[in-house]
Amino acid sequence: MANQALGSPRPGPQPVMKPPVVDVSKGQAEPILTTRYHAWLDDVFSFAMLACGLCVLALVGLIIYELIEKSGASWRAFGVKFFFRSDWDPVNDQYGALPFIYGTIVSSLLALLLAVPLSVGVAVFITEMCPRWLRGPLAFLTELLAAIPSVIYGLWAIFVLVPILREDVEPFLGKTLGWTGLFTGTPFGIGMLAAGIILAIMVVPIVSSITREVMTAVPSTQREAVLALGATRWEMIRTGVLRNARAGIVGGVILGLGRALGETMAVTMVIGNRPEIAKSLFAPGYTMASVIANEFSEATGDLYLSALVEVGLALFLVTIVVNILAQLMVWSVTRGVPARGHG
Repeated sequence: MANQALGSPRPGPQPVMKPPVVDVSKGQAEPILTTRYHAWLDDVFSFAMLACGLCVLALVGLIIYELIEKSGASWRAFGVKFFFRSDWDPVNDQYGALPFIYGTIVSSLLALLLAVPLSVGVAVFITEMCPRWLRGPLAFLTELLAAIPSVIYGLWAIFVLVPILREDVEPFLGKTLGWTGLFTGTPFGIGMLAAGIILAIMVVPIVSSITREVMTAVPSTQREAVLALGATRWEMIRTGVLRNARAGIVGGVILGLGRALGETMAVTMVIGNRPEIAKSLFAPGYTMASVIANEFSEATGDLYLSALVEVGLALFLVTIVVNILAQLMVWSVTRGVPARGHG
């Protein structure tokens, strides 16, 4: 009786409670974000990004405008002949940029002549031949050269490089290759050769980094296909990798040339700073960046200051064109190819 009063469960299967069915047609789910209240934030963000991009273009245009305006007196006085005159006489207000153009071109080309083989060799070793445990540290140390301030390179060149050139390298070059006319004169250590060597050291990390990037962009299947045809490792690197990456390598070289053209402090400290054109690499020289750094604070006359600004305008335009060409060449190789590593 007690159990029946308490209502004990009946033996057998028990009914299962069904979950309630919700009619979704009567209502819509609430969105996570209410975009109608935040649409104006998207417009503000788009406008801010557009303003950032336009600021860069406006800054470049402002620099060009100021350089052209401040060099107007030199343009009116000398015209295009300014770039073909060799006179640089602030006392008599006679100016010509040819010695500086010559010094810039010679020192930069000498730097590339020394840096490009070393840079490509370092890139090939790191990308294709280096063990995995050494690849990271070696790549880091190579790129670390680009982070060293140029004045440190200049001090190192004065106290280490110049004595070595004066006592050992330049006398040897004078005895063996003096007949070429490129290594004649008194070996002072300071001159065009020292400037080219220090520029080469500063250019190596740039060219090496770009070369490694474009070599990494070459598909691994390209390497495997060349090896499957029976090629040696050197033939695989030469035909399967370097040939496909040559446009990007040239772009990296031109990008390094842009760095060499605009370098100032390190070159100023070792080139000798004499506005003359000499065939020998032992002779001192001058570059466009060096003359601006040395004489801008001493320019008292309007024509003197205008001539220096015109030199800066020429250097700025040449550097911009060189960097644009380099970026286009690198892009022609790496476009649409994701970076990848291989063992």
